[in-house]
Amino acid sequence: MENEEVQNVSDTGDFPAYDAEAIETKWQRVWEEQNLYKTEEDSSRPKKYVLEMFPYPSGDLHMGHARNYTIGDAMARQARMRGFDVLHPMGFDAFGLPAENAAIKHNTQPSVWTHKNIDQAVKTMFRMGFAYDKDRMFNTCDPEYYKWGQWIFLKMLEKGLVYRATSPVNWCPNDKTVLANEQVVNGKCWRCGAVPEKRELSQWYLRITDYAQELLDDLDQLEGWPERVRAMQANWIGRSEGAEIDFTLADTDGVTPTDTKMTVFTTRADTIYGCTFMLLPPESKLAAELVEDSEYKAAFDALHEEAVKVSSIDRQGTDREKHGVFTGRYAINPVTGQTVPIWVADYVLLDYGTGAVMGVPSGDKRDFD
Repeated sequence: MENEEVQNVSDTGDFPAYDAEAIETKWQRVWEEQNLYKTEEDSSRPKKYVLEMFPYPSGDLHMGHARNYTIGDAMARQARMRGFDVLHPMGFDAFGLPAENAAIKHNTQPSVWTHKNIDQAVKTMFRMGFAYDKDRMFNTCDPEYYKWGQWIFLKMLEKGLVYRATSPVNWCPNDKTVLANEQVVNGKCWRCGAVPEKRELSQWYLRITDYAQELLDDLDQLEGWPERVRAMQANWIGRSEGAEIDFTLADTDGVTPTDTKMTVFTTRADTIYGCTFMLLPPESKLAAELVEDSEYKAAFDALHEEAVKVSSIDRQGTDREKHGVFTGRYAINPVTGQTVPIWVADYVLLDYGTGAVMGVPSGDKRDFD
């Protein structure tokens, strides 16, 4: 009965329907005129910095953006209501292949396409009522922004924290760019779906390992973070304490020592007495040299071809079937003098440690796979 009465009153027209577009447009105009979300520095209040990942302006915003930025906006608003001096910036990650590929697809200049999308995204964000300071918005393609990235790079170069090296990378043959391990999903490029290749490229690197312990210690500050995320960060930092040990490569007769050394990194040097085999990654130049002109080359080439299609993260997965091939060559244990076979295994990574591993079948359960 109550529902019927409410319905009847509403039918009389005494309570007009809510006109979302008119009312929201009115108040958004008032908020903009009053510059309501301008961030003023107030040293008397505790500071709070709220940041969501900046969007790529390669197209229109979608519901995934709406969800992500609604969460960040709610956190920033709550902090303001709790008395914090909140900095909640917004920008656009305007460099890179997503914008370039979209511009090519629409037959226009990347700059024109990118700025058009940014203008539309800003309008959409304010239509959704997000509390951003317009005066602090920026694009990563603006010289006023990226000059600081260049400045930081040069400072790190001066301090010896930047160096150039050649190493294997995931190369997307379609986008013609390097992919991080996390950007290879199910053996394919996360952007275009092409199968990446492993290539040896000369690149700039940052000496993050110089700060490994500090980074690990700071993980304790991530209160409330999922344990799997903390573990992922710890594995990425990758700090290990151990020793490097040289094994001498035996000649093709499997006995006579050569002048070639295989250096392994191990966290358990005391287990060297139990070393029964050596492992190299499929990308290893030494491995390729060992099987050259031998009966083992075809099996090695097949393993290499499959391994380069899989990301480093997937190759180390504990639930993935492991693959390996014998090289037909042996190394000499520097402590016992015994020869041990050299194998190539797809779970060994070229960029971890020295890229060579000594196998002691009690220290790593993967040795039994």
